[in-house]
Amino acid sequence: MFNTLLIANRGEIACRVAATARRLGLRTVAVYSDADANARHVAACDTAVHIGGAEPRESYLRAQVILEAARKTGAQAVHPGYGFLSENEAFSQACADAGIIFVGPPNSAIAAMGSKSAAKTLMEKAGVPLVPGYHGDNQDPQFLQSQADAIGYPVLIKASAGGGGKGMRIVENTAAFAEALASCKREAASSFGDDKVLIERYLQKPRHIEIQVFADTQGNCVYLFERDCSVQRRHQKVIEEAPAPGMTDERRKAMGEAAVAAARAVNYVGAGTVEFIAEPDGRFYFMEMNTRLQVEHPVTEMITGHDLVEWQLRIAAGEPLPVTQEELGITGHAIEARIYAENPDKGFLPSIGTLSTLDFPAHVAFCNGDVRIDGGVQAGDTITPFYDPMIAKLIVRGDDREQARARMVQALGEIRSVGLQTNIAFLRRLMLDDAFAQADLDTGLIERRHDSLFPPVQAASDSTLALGIVAILAHRGLLHSVRRQNKAPVDPWARVDGWRIGGHYTQAFELLDQDELRQISIQRRHEQWLFQHQGDPVSLEWDAQLLSPGQYRLRLRLDGADSFATVAVRGEQLHVFRDGAVHLLQLHDAVEHAQDDGDAMGGGLTAPMPGKIISIAVKAGDTVKSGDALLVMEAMKMEHTILAPADGTVQEVFFQVGDQVTDGAELIAIGE
Repeated sequence: MFNTLLIANRGEIACRVAATARRLGLRTVAVYSDADANARHVAACDTAVHIGGAEPRESYLRAQVILEAARKTGAQAVHPGYGFLSENEAFSQACADAGIIFVGPPNSAIAAMGSKSAAKTLMEKAGVPLVPGYHGDNQDPQFLQSQADAIGYPVLIKASAGGGGKGMRIVENTAAFAEALASCKREAASSFGDDKVLIERYLQKPRHIEIQVFADTQGNCVYLFERDCSVQRRHQKVIEEAPAPGMTDERRKAMGEAAVAAARAVNYVGAGTVEFIAEPDGRFYFMEMNTRLQVEHPVTEMITGHDLVEWQLRIAAGEPLPVTQEELGITGHAIEARIYAENPDKGFLPSIGTLSTLDFPAHVAFCNGDVRIDGGVQAGDTITPFYDPMIAKLIVRGDDREQARARMVQALGEIRSVGLQTNIAFLRRLMLDDAFAQADLDTGLIERRHDSLFPPVQAASDSTLALGIVAILAHRGLLHSVRRQNKAPVDPWARVDGWRIGGHYTQAFELLDQDELRQISIQRRHEQWLFQHQGDPVSLEWDAQLLSPGQYRLRLRLDGADSFATVAVRGEQLHVFRDGAVHLLQLHDAVEHAQDDGDAMGGGLTAPMPGKIISIAVKAGDTVKSGDALLVMEAMKMEHTILAPADGTVQEVFFQVGDQVTDGAELIAIGE
């Protein structure tokens, strides 16, 4: 075994690899960009090397700079993680040329599977079933459209060199093909440096099932069963679980053997994942092979009891597989949820900002347990526009699927995150959804269950409003209502609990709840507190415990009914965490906000995040209809189309193609 490992990645996967390497006694080397100087993965390693600017092409994609860091630090091996250079055949070859072990498959296997179209041709020869489609080299747009017409709609356009849902479009009819193809090619070129695409028949209500394979240098190859990754948004996985619900022993064996055949066809070594699309009747088709460790590998670790990163390192060092196929088995059920900085209510648009609070339930990290969290960020860290907006992966296990699902619901409800938008509440709704609970899974589940997964926003209840108010009082020093205090201060003038000479005290509050202003008053009558909102005053008692600066654990009794919550006070904002959900309230100061002008932008459309303008469809003077595409931005290697919010006339376009824009920048002015 080598003794020094450089981890050519960042975030949670770099921390994950470092954890196993440390357990094996290996010295670890981190690399970091300008944006990651204080990142968690840097602290997780024994030493670290700065490799460039914040943009990936200026740092994590600089193969020669990374190899130079390996040479300088004495690293004999490089683990690429996933993303960045993990499936880059040139980097794999450069490692070999430099005499450094690449913890991954041989260069030839990466090359064979790196092109989706070439891989499908290879799999067809190996007898692995394929979805009907065109995987050839002719990229003429009219030819590709004729192929799509022949296959029959709907079709799926996919970047040949792609992955992670990038460079992928569903096309419902021939009229929409040309525009979808152009957009797909732009995104593919930006993400992978290759705009080649393939066309496939888009299957109705399919499931995404993948098989984990491992092969060593002695010619042994095994499959570690399957993962169901059907629950996706924007073609990117949200929930993964193992084993796949409803999987029969016969189908598992057939898919496993097909995956092993795929690996053997390219003389594979190391960890790989063969992804299949499966129809409701059980027929399955090869999609692609990812020649690296997958984001969702922890669910496989949970059900098999094996550390897949350790397997990778040992196989890279020339050791044989530790077990045979017959020795592998499944125990229990595991589910993984990807926690992202994104806003599900706005098309899962990534959210940029600083995590002022990030608290998780009791858990283990980077190893197996009932509740496991693999994360690469912590409170105080900033989610930037340069990298994937993942905050952490929450993985749970149970004796069966229902127990695992229940643990996931509970764990999601105990996460406290403040500072930017996250998908935590959405994930919990997903876990509670009837379709997911009954394992009625397919890649369109989120769209199919849209109404239940995106319910109308409910007004805050009186108890939630009261929790917000008492959090303000606690923040001002009043941690307990008078009734719960055993002794009053000797000097009445030193009391901070609302005491007045006359025995009565009233204070008015305005809380902004969504777009509604709530008028609330609290009163103290001798030793009794009262709460009033749209009705008669009711009794109010509370106890508050300071958990951390600005964060309180509250017990509230309102009109005789008890409520419990954790509330984070951040300036004017109150984040009320209760019953597994979070409700955002804002303390409104009428004087301070008297000059606010809600129409300051004058009909302008603003950038939802920092990014680059890659296409503009309108010019000043154009008439647009509500929903028309105005321009396309690229951020986090994904395209985001800005749509007209209403009918009108374009008054001015403030940027040109290629311009970088900041979050909130006015893009286009539209008038009536």
